[in-house]
Parts: sequence; C-alpha cells; structure tokens
Amino acid sequence: MKKEEFDILSYKIRPKLISLARNFISVVRGIEAEDIVQESLLTLWELSEQGYPIKDSESLAIKITKNICIKHYRKNHLDTHSLIQDNYIGDIEATYLTDIDDLKIIKKHIYSKLTNTQKEYLYLRNEEGKSLDEIADITGKPKTSIKSTISSARKQMLDLIKNQL
Repeated sequence: MKKEEFDILSYKIRPKLISLARNFISVVRGIEAEDIVQESLLTLWELSEQGYPIKDSESLAIKITKNICIKHYRKNHLDTHSLIQDNYIGDIEATYLTDIDDLKIIKKHIYSKLTNTQKEYLYLRNEEGKSLDEIADITGKPKTSIKSTISSARKQMLDLIKNQL
C-alpha cells in the first residue's frame, strides 16, 4: 500500500474506528479513543510495509482496533484492586467484596483441577493479558499448541462448573 492510498483509507475509516473505540472506552477508563485509533492505523501501516497481503484494508483496520480494545480491556479490567483504588467502582458494598472472595475460592478450586501447563497459559492469557504470540515467545511453544491448551482448559473448567451446579 502506498502512502497516498493509506492516507485516503485512514481519512475514510477514522470515524468508524473512533466510534468503535469510544464504545469500548465506556467499559475501560484511562485510554483515549484517538490513542486506540492511532495504534490501529500504525499497526495497519506496519503490516503493509512488511508486505502482509491485505485484501480488505477497512475490515482489517476494524479487526485490529477490536483486538487492541480487547488487549486494553484485559490489561485494565482484570485488576480489580486498582479499579477500587481509582474509585472507578464507586461505593463498594460488603456483598460485592464477599462476591470477589467467593469467586477467588471457586477459581482456586477449579484451577487446582488443571495441569500446570494449563494453569500457566491461562495465567499468562487472563491475568497478565498476554497475546498468544507473547505467550509463545515466553514459553517457546507453538501458538497453535498454546491456543489448543487454553481452549481445552476452558472447556474443562466449564464442565467442572456445570457438574457443580
């Protein structure tokens, strides 16, 4: 993709991407829609420069934006204690804190039924918000293997929960 084509595409899809990012911001605070869009467009440009075959630039830009939003959601949303300290939740009732404790107990019980590899991959993915590529870099395992292990762990966890009900 040439710079002129990219500039035209950026101008055309920026409103859609900003709208998507703004919807996301209502869920996670501390990030600007424009920052997400800039990161998305930069990623799209870098893929283009690296020769990545782009069939539909607009769809790819939307997908990149969604993935960046998910990355920020995972990174910011899972840290409940920082949310409480930053007053994002507001007044916290005792029942809410009790629910958090109950969820920790349930999570610990379910995680105890998983293999060490499953626990490690789930921790990296869910708690640290790592991408599959990042987990592959950390563990030295193929991305497809990691994805399969996480998927089977989640299925196993769901079965454990269903059996408890």
